[in-house]
Amino acid sequence: MGACISVQGSLLKKAKHTHNPPGSSPPKPRSETSKSRRRTPRSSRLITVLKNPSGDDIFKRYAFGKELGRGEFGITYECCDNLTGEMLACKTISKGKLKTEIDVEDVRREVEIMRHLPAHPNIVRYKDVFEDKEAVYLVMELCQGGELFDRIVARGHYTERGAATITKTIIEVVQVCHKHGVIHRDLKPENFLYANTSENSPLKAIDFGLSIFFEPGQHFGEIVGSPYYMAPEVLRRNYGPEIDVWSAGVILYILLCGVPPFWAESEEGIAQAIVRGEIDFERDPWTRVSEDAKDLVKGMLDPNPYSRMTVEEVLEHRWIYNADQVPNIPLGENVRARIKQFSLMNKFKKKVLRVVADNLPQEEVAGIKQVFHMMDTDKNGNLSFEELKDGLHMIGQPVADPEVQMLMDAADFDGNGMLNCEEFVTMSVHLKKIGSDDELLRQAFRHFDKDESGYIEYEELREGLSEENLGPNNDQVIQDIIYDVDLDKDGRISYQEFEAMMTMGVEWRMASRQYSRAMLNKLSQRLFKDKSVRVKNETTVIECDVAE
Repeated sequence: MGACISVQGSLLKKAKHTHNPPGSSPPKPRSETSKSRRRTPRSSRLITVLKNPSGDDIFKRYAFGKELGRGEFGITYECCDNLTGEMLACKTISKGKLKTEIDVEDVRREVEIMRHLPAHPNIVRYKDVFEDKEAVYLVMELCQGGELFDRIVARGHYTERGAATITKTIIEVVQVCHKHGVIHRDLKPENFLYANTSENSPLKAIDFGLSIFFEPGQHFGEIVGSPYYMAPEVLRRNYGPEIDVWSAGVILYILLCGVPPFWAESEEGIAQAIVRGEIDFERDPWTRVSEDAKDLVKGMLDPNPYSRMTVEEVLEHRWIYNADQVPNIPLGENVRARIKQFSLMNKFKKKVLRVVADNLPQEEVAGIKQVFHMMDTDKNGNLSFEELKDGLHMIGQPVADPEVQMLMDAADFDGNGMLNCEEFVTMSVHLKKIGSDDELLRQAFRHFDKDESGYIEYEELREGLSEENLGPNNDQVIQDIIYDVDLDKDGRISYQEFEAMMTMGVEWRMASRQYSRAMLNKLSQRLFKDKSVRVKNETTVIECDVAE
């Protein structure tokens, strides 16, 4: 995402907190019910997000510079403190993108968590927050050392000791979060940046957009996170802070062998692999990895959260505790090459997804309420299955019966079997992302194919990625991307190759957090339709109920 705070942020994030930060009055206890989470469309003119911002004119205090990255809700810029001259990062969250009350609450909670967490060398430092009529501005430490995987790829060799050191840092961040009543909920390599380019630069956790306050013993049912790193109990919709240890275990597995432990070409395939919990220790380079490292991976990826290693147990494990004594023998070029490929593809795909987002039909958003009332033929304020199906056809979005039912199930937040207007708004904004052969995907291809030749060529890709931080060997990075995507090896990327890249795995479909929530909730219902799932490890078989 560039050399600063990532705003890729939240694909899925929907839970209210019940643990209030110091200095605020304790709220009345509230359960995570559908009623309490009703979505209310908001106008950007009326939204007040923050309770006590530093002010309403950020431009008096800070001078804005170049763009560093962008995500679903806004853009991150480099900025300079006019009083001190300090270079910082400003995550600018557009109020126009906050379509519902839950979106507003997500931003409010992120700010509260950033303020609440203590100063720590491995957590990005919060500086200031402003709010005006147009946006919320979160000012924080500028990290210029690049993403975690980029640093690994740039080094000439990569060792088990390096993986141990990184894992120790990540778990120490988790420990701080949990001690202060926060579950991170979205630990993944993209959410860690190096502070600077020095060899000994600290690694920083940078994105708390999915994080939530929690009380001891409290469990949550909202499906959140990024699919590769999602714990099985998240899919069961009944989880607590143990999910952060699982996600850190997935990162450790990738650090040691270069690929995720649970992988498939579809969302359902990944979910099924996670639930099965079968870890491959046969592929290269696992024969060269120490038994201590394998033992830690097994403990962190225990599918049973009650027997999974705790944060303290991970830190006390001899592979972590003696991280500076772990074997410093290179794991092999294959591991570094796999991590490099994983990282490069993510950069290209993220750029494509931003282009897709920019092409979403805003005119549909503006007129969505009128469309709802047109569909609501019996004028009772709700859409039935038949009204939704007929209405989608009426606006040029015909959807098959199973997909209509999937949309009903996922978007019906109050559980009454129908969609009210606010539920319909949330669903409609992202409806066009269903289907891999999507006109939005073709529009994204044309964005790169400047000469309309039907191919993305080297110069076009270099121009299209010119805003990305691809490191000092920019030309080689472009060549590497083309080599990996170009299946017929003619030196250019056809639409078919472009489509294959975007539809392999889940990044394309998971780009929208609303679509992600819809798909993953549906998968959860299908995987655990009998309301229980057998979770196996080496010593026990238990029954885990699904949280309603």
